[in-house]
Amino acid sequence: MNLRSMDGAFSSWQLLYCPRNRSYFTALDTCADLFIACFGGMLFGWGEFRPQDLIRDVLIDIFRHWDHWRSYCYACLHHFYELALGNWLTFIGNTTSTHFTRKLELISSQIASYISQNRKAGCFFGSLIAYYVADRWGRKPSLLIAAAFTIAGVIFQCASSGHIAVLYIGRLVSGLGVGAASMLTPLYVSENAPRAIRGALTGMYQLFIATGTMLSFWVNYGALLHLPGDSVWIVPLACQMIPAIFLFVGIAMCNESPRWLARQDNWEKATAILSQVSNLPSDHPYIRMEIEERRLIGGAGFVDLMKEMWLVAGNRKRALISIGLMTCQQMTGTNAINYYAPKIFLNLGINSATSGLFATGIYGIVKMVTCAAFLLVAADSLGRRRSLLWTSIAQGTAMFVIGFYVRFDPPVKGAVIPPVGYFALTCIYLFAGFFQFGWGPCCWIIVSEIPTARLRALNVAIAAATQWLFNFVVAKAVPTMLVTVGRAGYGTYFIFGTFCFSMFFFVWFLIPETKGLSLEKMDELFGNPDLLHQKHDEESQNGSVRRASAAEKNAHVAEIEEREHAGGNVDGGVESRGTTGDDIVAQNK
Repeated sequence: MNLRSMDGAFSSWQLLYCPRNRSYFTALDTCADLFIACFGGMLFGWGEFRPQDLIRDVLIDIFRHWDHWRSYCYACLHHFYELALGNWLTFIGNTTSTHFTRKLELISSQIASYISQNRKAGCFFGSLIAYYVADRWGRKPSLLIAAAFTIAGVIFQCASSGHIAVLYIGRLVSGLGVGAASMLTPLYVSENAPRAIRGALTGMYQLFIATGTMLSFWVNYGALLHLPGDSVWIVPLACQMIPAIFLFVGIAMCNESPRWLARQDNWEKATAILSQVSNLPSDHPYIRMEIEERRLIGGAGFVDLMKEMWLVAGNRKRALISIGLMTCQQMTGTNAINYYAPKIFLNLGINSATSGLFATGIYGIVKMVTCAAFLLVAADSLGRRRSLLWTSIAQGTAMFVIGFYVRFDPPVKGAVIPPVGYFALTCIYLFAGFFQFGWGPCCWIIVSEIPTARLRALNVAIAAATQWLFNFVVAKAVPTMLVTVGRAGYGTYFIFGTFCFSMFFFVWFLIPETKGLSLEKMDELFGNPDLLHQKHDEESQNGSVRRASAAEKNAHVAEIEEREHAGGNVDGGVESRGTTGDDIVAQNK
């Protein structure tokens, strides 16, 4: 039953409550049942019966006419991985656990540091390797491999039983999986997200990281209070496996990216998936236009793509912006707090480890709530550029307030925290909120939406590798900074605050606004000539391509955009406009 063939005066929500469509009265109950069934399948695995096909088909039928719900559900499935990433971000605090150090006979903080940094090395190389795997075998198989690596790595860590070498191997293997997912998830979502909600869907990457961080903080807190012996660090470690299992099984319910299928000349399947996502027939002019644009993108080798990225001015600018954004994101100091929050709270006057973990748990809740608020109300309305600008100043101010407190009125161990001390503690939470309203989600949104279609995977891979590289730098430097840069490390806050203020000028002069732009409009924004139209016209004259007239195409596009902004899910979500071939390099030198 096609709801769009019915009276056009009814919206999807009106039809939901219309007595004529009794099947939709049970839709909510069905969704709840399928939601539970999906999670049950994620936990227990799948056999020869392959129930995921049935579940996927029913889910598609239910959500086909509900405004963007299917897009959000698919995005959530892919973003499950960030729960594991957020969980891992807070594990470093557990390396100071008495049971952990006793079990592994850690006699120096240096060895604990090596354990925490080992996985970052895996993340760095995993994000680079994922580019090759994603372009050769597809986004979906790559995510499955990443999930499998994470599961295997966590098993190694939990079974290390006092052997540091086994723990090192487990951290490295799981790091490869997490690093790969950090590149693959925003790439896949941005390639499939409808333009009207692309910012919100891609920004969910940061929301799931914040959620995983929050859950991990409270798991660590509960383990410290209630679990005996080695369970205090083994259980939080094992929890990292749960989101990876969800992703591994849940990804089976999703389709491959139509963009990647088009690059592999699998036009029939790409057309079918694009038609399914956009809820339009495969012979619709809009679908034909999208497919023909993908046909003209073509393929290229690694060397060709590197030349295209660094020798074409517009592409080079986008790559440098992506690298700069991910560097700046780490230099805000957010992971300094994520990794060493208990120690930082102790330096600010919290007198016990338990209270420090509790304060850290509240910090995680603040991050999750503010990130969700940003995605709901600001991601596609306030804009990326404006969000980055005002949060740069706000974050820098919060850091300087904390630094001034530690410098001029340092807390005394055992003494009551003064009012200014509580204000400094509040600034930690304010900093978290500011970060989630700008530099947290916006960086991933911009990095995944500004490259051309052919360079998107490579661009996101380089950006993710940059993020992990500077993540390593921050995590390695902060413990020393908190000890050596002034009393109680007050200079640490001044350093990160200065970086935050400097980021305002970086954004002001170099970052354009991308809110509401279709992916193919990015070439115009960054100054690349629209060679796609030129080549398309040449092939049309040779009889190799049939297109609708320009007026007809524009009318269809206008119709699609009007329905999209009215809340319909007919966008296709995979618009692309890329550069093609070595001739692009020659024409843009």
